[in-house]
Amino acid sequence: MGETANLTTSKKVVLGVQHLFAMFGATVLVPSLTGLNVSVALICAGLGTLLFHLVTSHKVPVFLGSSFAYIGALQIVIGGNSKNIPKAQSGIIAAGLIYILVALIVKYVGVDVIRKTFPPVVTGPVIVVIGLTLAPTGISMAQVNWPVALFTLAVIIAVSVFTKGFFKLVPILIGLVSGYLLCVGLDLSGVLGAKLIDTSLITGAPWISPFWDFGGKFFTLPQFDLHAITLIAPVALVTFMEHIGDITTNGSVIGKDLLKDPGLHRTLLGDGLATSLAGLLGGPANTTYSENTGVLAVTKVYDTGVLKIAGCFAIFLGVFGKFGGVLASIPDPVKGGMSIMLFGMIAAVGLRTIAEAQLDFSHSRNLITVGLILVFGLGMSAGIQIGEFTVSGLFIAVVVGVLTNKILPQNV
Repeated sequence: MGETANLTTSKKVVLGVQHLFAMFGATVLVPSLTGLNVSVALICAGLGTLLFHLVTSHKVPVFLGSSFAYIGALQIVIGGNSKNIPKAQSGIIAAGLIYILVALIVKYVGVDVIRKTFPPVVTGPVIVVIGLTLAPTGISMAQVNWPVALFTLAVIIAVSVFTKGFFKLVPILIGLVSGYLLCVGLDLSGVLGAKLIDTSLITGAPWISPFWDFGGKFFTLPQFDLHAITLIAPVALVTFMEHIGDITTNGSVIGKDLLKDPGLHRTLLGDGLATSLAGLLGGPANTTYSENTGVLAVTKVYDTGVLKIAGCFAIFLGVFGKFGGVLASIPDPVKGGMSIMLFGMIAAVGLRTIAEAQLDFSHSRNLITVGLILVFGLGMSAGIQIGEFTVSGLFIAVVVGVLTNKILPQNV
């Protein structure tokens, strides 16, 4: 699987840490915006990842982290009051159950139906949309300090292109460490005036989180609330489409048909169980992470054991707060430099999918289908508001692409 031969345990650990760096910022952002506990979110991400790999027979190299799609609904339910978190948990559990139900339906109708519904003319541009939709986030972080971001990016590129052996497998990690050390030097010199590293995130974090406290200060128990369920659970119907895009992208990177083996029904089941588990403990809904797929594309190391190591480290960071505080203190421009590389690689994988399918763009139907997916997906990247929850541009792009591909005649 990729360049996994002769990898020692210590090297796999380093690669796992690299994946952890890639997903950390996004995973902790969701609880930060919704009022959930960041440490609980990390533990749920780690446990969810391990559960996902168990359900998928250890065949899909993905990491599960906090889903952005639920932010709006969670903010409405929680409303800045931590006492409402147990109510939100019931909605998250219900969302996971919807995923499980959809998994059973997919298993019944068969993967061939799914494959015909999502051919390369649809999946290719959808993957491009996933990468380019994330791009503004990377640029936004990089704009905080472009020299630091470009330095981080340059180190990643240099390590990827000019080094050999194990160093070639960890360009993201080397780039992040180099960028962080540069920020330490700039802060100590006082050249910029303002500090790039917020050390209070480290000093303010506890050494050990009170993980033994259920129903109190750490883990919280769910409370059935129909209003919360009706707000949060339907979002799963949106993220189902995004899940297909992420799994297809992952399969394109590693060169395997993951919709067939282990099967889309298994990946959906793993995602659903991980989300319901998060709901039981007080964490946000989980989802597959494009950032980690970008790491796979850069390193070409597809060993699922590496992702499981990353999951274990996420649990470790949730339990030992100081270590999580160090990661939380990574400056935005450093993360921005990394993200520019990762998100660009995802978009490039989409282009590769289109090229390998040898789509004939002399046919109007292919031009129209791809064009509409790109315009709707990128033009509506912020999503649209329907009632009290947001429908993502990616979901709209997938629906438009599927319908266009089905409706237009094959010979035009």
